Amino acid sequence: SAQPTIRKHIYIDAFAGAGKHLSKRTGEFVPGSPLNALEVAPPFREIHLIDLHGGKVAELQRHVGSRQDVFIYEGDANKLLLDTVLPRCRYEDFNRALCLLDPYALNVDWNVLQTAGQMGSVEIFYNFMIMDANMNVLWRKPDSVAPAQVTRMDKVWGDHSWRVSAYVEKPTLWGDKVDEKARNEAIAEVFRKRLGNVAGFKYVPRPVPMRNKKGATVYYLFFASPNRTGASIVEDIFNTYRIRGSA
Repeated sequence: SAQPTIRKHIYIDAFAGAGKHLSKRTGEFVPGSPLNALEVAPPFREIHLIDLHGGKVAELQRHVGSRQDVFIYEGDANKLLLDTVLPRCRYEDFNRALCLLDPYALNVDWNVLQTAGQMGSVEIFYNFMIMDANMNVLWRKPDSVAPAQVTRMDKVWGDHSWRVSAYVEKPTLWGDKVDEKARNEAIAEVFRKRLGNVAGFKYVPRPVPMRNKKGATVYYLFFASPNRTGASIVEDIFNTYRIRGSA
């Protein structure tokens, strides 16, 4: 008789740090440390950890030791994901991957999200850093934003359409119109739709706003999946967190 197909489950942490989770915000239900993935039972068949900084990579190496199932990379996460890591996660090879994209700033290129979305084998947790966007790009006077910041936002969004999504034309008392920044929630909703309609993820629940102690939203935690079951589980967690967070 035919042998049953064995899927290989892969874990990816694209901004792994040194392996010691210093929570820069909240959101404990997302794997907070690459070291947690090392202890999962049944284990992931492969674990891929990326960091830009050599010192953190060296510390990860010390934690991991000689494990053959763990791959550690030093360098730009966007390039490493596209060139090296995501090609190991092909649906056709019966691989399935969970990818954690937890940057400290707007550092994830849209190309990575769209590549993962169209593969059909990758689920992502992604921190969309709205505070970085508000501080550096989404100013009250958008024409005064530095060109380098505009380019950075274009790479994160995938094109320049964020300029339309992030501002609403409002009439003034003098009969002309001005661009007024849209609410954070509206920007996050447009991005959620892009993850589905453009990147190709089948299931993208509403994200959870993660706030600092002053109540300002630092980032939106997105989950995107080709799989309804995974999305339903995460959506239940997200909804529970929303209820708890608003109490």
